[in-house]
Amino acid sequence: MHRRIIVPGALGAASLMLAIPASAAAHSPGAPGIGDPDYPAYGNGGYDVSHYDLRLKYQPATDRLEGTATILARTTEDLSRFNLDFLLDVGEVRVNGAEASFTTSGEQELEVTPRKPLDKGAPLTVVVRYSGVPSSKQAFGFTSWHRTLDGGVAANEPEAAAWWFPSNDHPLDKATYDVSVQVPDGTQAISNGTLQSTSSRLGWTRWNWRSDQPQATYLATLAVGKFDLTTGTTEGGIPVVNAYSRDLGANDGAARASIERTGEVADWLSEYFGPYPFDALGGYVPNTTTGYALETQTRPFYSPRQFANGSNVSVVVHELAHQWYGDLVSVRGWKDIWINEGFARYAQWLWSEHEGEGTAQELADYTYASHPADDPFWTVRPGDPGPENQFDGAVYDRGALAVQALRNEVGDEDFFAILKGWPAKYAHGNASVADFQRYAEEVSRRPLAALFDTWLFQPSKPDAPAAGARSLGKPSEAPAQPRSWRRIAATNDVHEH
Repeated sequence: MHRRIIVPGALGAASLMLAIPASAAAHSPGAPGIGDPDYPAYGNGGYDVSHYDLRLKYQPATDRLEGTATILARTTEDLSRFNLDFLLDVGEVRVNGAEASFTTSGEQELEVTPRKPLDKGAPLTVVVRYSGVPSSKQAFGFTSWHRTLDGGVAANEPEAAAWWFPSNDHPLDKATYDVSVQVPDGTQAISNGTLQSTSSRLGWTRWNWRSDQPQATYLATLAVGKFDLTTGTTEGGIPVVNAYSRDLGANDGAARASIERTGEVADWLSEYFGPYPFDALGGYVPNTTTGYALETQTRPFYSPRQFANGSNVSVVVHELAHQWYGDLVSVRGWKDIWINEGFARYAQWLWSEHEGEGTAQELADYTYASHPADDPFWTVRPGDPGPENQFDGAVYDRGALAVQALRNEVGDEDFFAILKGWPAKYAHGNASVADFQRYAEEVSRRPLAALFDTWLFQPSKPDAPAAGARSLGKPSEAPAQPRSWRRIAATNDVHEH
C-alpha cells in the first residue's frame, strides 16, 4: 500500500495541472531511439518522415558545410518534444513555421521542443539551419565523413547521415529526397537519384539531385570533389551516371573498366531479382583511403582500393545486388543484416558462374572446406551477429552458404521464385530474417526452421556442407580453388565499425 502525502505547495501544483487541457497534458517526449536492440540510440520515436529537402553549400578548402534541411513528416503519437539525429552545429529550428527551442544530448541527439504540443497524426514541417566541419565530428568513437584532397564524402554503414543532415536515422523510416548542393565552380557534387539540373553564378555551381522513391538515411550519400562524369542508359532505359575522382592514378583504368559495366550488371541481376527497382543508376569512386564499398541507393560508393589489383566487376555485382536486397527491401533491425550481405555475396557467386569462373556450388564447397570446425568463423551467427560482428566476413560467406543450402533444400524452381518474389513482396519496406523464413516456407511449401537454425543461428560448423548430403571429406581434401575466389574474397564490403 502506498500512502499519498500532500506536501506544502502540492495543492497549488495540482490545481495548476487541472487547469491544463487534458489533450496538452497527455503529450510526452518522443523516444530518443526507434527501438533497435543492437543500436538503442539510432533513430527516434514519435514521427514518420516522408521527405527531406536539403539545400547545402560546401567549401572544399575548409571542409565547411552550411545547410538548411526541411523535413516533412507526420506525428505518430502526441508529442511535447522530439529528437533528430545530428552532429553539426545548429543555429535555428522551426516547427510548423514557428521558432522552436532545441538542445543536444547524448552522442548525436538534437532535442526539439515546439512552441505548441503536437497531436498524433498531424503534419509536421521542421526546418533546421546548421553549419560545421563534418570531419571534426565523431559519434560513438568514429566518423562517417571522409575528407579528401579536393572535398569530402558521406558514406558509411550503419550510419552516415548525422554528419551532413538531421534525420530519423534508421532504415525503418524511409523517405524521398531533394539534395541541392552549391560548390565552387569546377567542382562536382554527387548524390543519389537523378540529376535534375546544374546552374552557375558568382563563382559557384549548384547541383540538384532527386530521389523520388523511398530511401533509408544511411543510403543517402554526398560526394564533393573534382570528378569526371560519364553518362549512359541501361537496355531498359534507366539513366546511368558514374563519377571518377580525377586523381585516382593507377586505379583509374581498373575502376572504369568495372563500373562502366554497371548497366550490364543491373540488367543481368534483374533476371534473378526482378526489374531494377529505381529510376537512376551509377557509381562513384572518390579518392579516399578507406577500403570498403557501400550500396548507397542508385549510386554505390566504391573505394579506389577495390581496384588496386585490376578490374573488379564482382564488387559492382555485390553493391548492385543490394539495390534489391538492402535498399528496396531494408532490414527491420540491424540484426537482420544477413538478408543484405548473404544475398549480395551470393549474387557474386552467381556472377562467377555466369562468367565461367566457378559455379555457386563450387564456391560454396570451397568456402565450407576452407574453415575447419574450430575456426572462429563458425561462431559468428549470421542471422543475429550482434553489433560487434555485424560486418564480419562470416556474415557474408557463411551467409552465402546459407543461401546455397536453401537452394539445395528447396530446388532451383522454388529457390529462384523466392529470390525474385521477395523484393516484390516487401518493396520499399522493411523485413526481418523471420519474415524471410516464413516467405521461403510459403513459396516452397516446406518446413525450413531447422535449416535456418543450422546455417544462421548455431555457433558451430554444420555437419554437412551446403551441397546437402554429399560430404567433402577433410578440410585438407578441399576442392580446388575456383578461379574467381580470390577476386570475390578480395571484395571488401566490410565497413569501418
